Amino acid sequence: MPAKNKNSAAGGYAWALARISLGLIFLWAFFDKLWGLGFATCRNAKTGVVTEMCQQAWVKGGSPTTGFLKFAAKGPFAEFYRNLAGNHFIDALFMAGLLLIGTALLFGIGMKIAAVAGSLLLFMMWSATLWPANNPVLDDHIVYIFVLIGLALTNSDQKLGLRGWWVKQDIVKRFSVLE
Repeated sequence: MPAKNKNSAAGGYAWALARISLGLIFLWAFFDKLWGLGFATCRNAKTGVVTEMCQQAWVKGGSPTTGFLKFAAKGPFAEFYRNLAGNHFIDALFMAGLLLIGTALLFGIGMKIAAVAGSLLLFMMWSATLWPANNPVLDDHIVYIFVLIGLALTNSDQKLGLRGWWVKQDIVKRFSVLE
């Protein structure tokens, strides 16, 4: 029996840490927009003062998409994105995406859908702010897309996740897209 490559195992754990970290980024964005924890939501841009659970929090009736889409959108698609700002359906879809993608990445379940949905969400966020400030094309959204692609391609050798249990579930066996 050939010896297992130590670099391969270490790489699996590196991918696991990337997956978990990216999942926590999505989940943090969800909870900050939900409750207004004072990082992107409920922080005064001029003073830096945080008012937790402010009116911008989703639970207080705020729109999780309005700030970004109304004020940060620029470039060739700015008007399209500004018209989506504050739409209740878009807000719910965005929040569901953050929660479900983040949860899937954190636990290593539903990775095919999470990689595709996460890549689509990140691409839309990138295209809403064209062109990036520090590079003519690349920013963190594009890098995260590449990470999601790598995670999807290496998922069969997943470490630190629930994939082994997940793929044994009847619904996942019937619908492989849920892997």
